[in-house]
Amino acid sequence: MGQTLAGRTKLCARTVNARVHFSIAGAAAAAFLTLSLLLPDICRAQTLASLPVRSSALAGSGAVEPIRAWVELCRHVPDECAVDRSEMPVIALTADVWQTLLMVNRAVNERITAISDREHWGIEDSWNLPSDGYGDCEDIQLLKRKELIERGLPRRAMRMTVVIDEDGDGHAVLMVRTDRGDLILDNRRMAILPWTQTGYVYIKREGQDGREWVSLGGISSPVVTANNEEPQQPPSLLSPARVASR
Repeated sequence: MGQTLAGRTKLCARTVNARVHFSIAGAAAAAFLTLSLLLPDICRAQTLASLPVRSSALAGSGAVEPIRAWVELCRHVPDECAVDRSEMPVIALTADVWQTLLMVNRAVNERITAISDREHWGIEDSWNLPSDGYGDCEDIQLLKRKELIERGLPRRAMRMTVVIDEDGDGHAVLMVRTDRGDLILDNRRMAILPWTQTGYVYIKREGQDGREWVSLGGISSPVVTANNEEPQQPPSLLSPARVASR
């Protein structure tokens, strides 16, 4: 009987252990399932926390002449300059949109080698998509816009913009207009910054209601105002041909 009882005890012990193991495995599976279901929300919350702080929008102040090379681009590739007024002029900056902006900005910056139009084509200024892997600042921003459009973002909310950089040279960036302010995609940095934090002086950008460009009045980023003792070069001295290559 002792053996029988022992056997039964062992059997009971095995049964109890099996139930315990089953319970532990079930709890682990349930926890894993719960974590799997919650993970997107956790990641989304973390991404939302990393969104840029809200900043002011940069309003235009009247029509202005576009960049001549941009006019040539429009002549050869009209769709690059088209404005669909049924699209939203401002993007809601969700966590998914923010991740898309970061991904495209970094991927294009890493993929395209910056080179001046003089080195590339032997001319002073030409706006093109960098299909051969080389391009200057505006070419790189055009490619970013193309890829963002392919991912569902409205072209109307993404405006090519001309600025003066810290050295007084012309430079082109892509301004993405969002409900958290105007953000700048730039081939000189991986970070996407509010226009107020770039250190640039803003000259003009594509209009969002047609092919006319709008003046930005030579407004300085507050970073420029706060950090630079020397005044920036007056906007009137910036010719379209001086948009920097890098």
